[in-house]
Amino acid sequence: MENANLYVVTGGPGSGKTTVLRELERRGYGFVPEVARQIIQEQVAQGGDALPWGDRARYTRMMLGRSIESYLAHTTRTGTTFADRGIPDTLCYARLIGLKDDAAIREACGSYRYASVVFLAPAWRKIYITDDERKQDYAEAERTTELMKAVYEECGYEVVELPKASPEKRAEFILQHL
Repeated sequence: MENANLYVVTGGPGSGKTTVLRELERRGYGFVPEVARQIIQEQVAQGGDALPWGDRARYTRMMLGRSIESYLAHTTRTGTTFADRGIPDTLCYARLIGLKDDAAIREACGSYRYASVVFLAPAWRKIYITDDERKQDYAEAERTTELMKAVYEECGYEVVELPKASPEKRAEFILQHL
């Protein structure tokens, strides 16, 4: 299943993905929020342990399930829509934590396809901050960015790196590359 109208914006934590996506939404484009952050917020509120600093395998399974649900929920959209991360982000996370059994994730990456161009927000020290859901240090953000690029390329996507620029300029860059 492929959705050529659903574009992924990915990258390491704190790289400005959501900010540029909000700018694209402001311009009238569809926006699909990040499921990983939603899971963290829900787990913290419920006292759950499916968290990057708790039961990481369970967190990964939840991320995969929610990512597939999100993909399927947005396949009927006909206009250009942008997703804050995609299913291959789950594969990247599984590799970052050393999860050995990633067969289901790899299968999902092959079964649920986004637009062929994926936009990668690089790690950017100037804007990087931590918060209640983002606890990684900057070095981990850089490692995540590198692995994310490799995973999306392995999955057959063309990865286009966003410039380190204002959200408005990044949005223009994305629109020029559709």
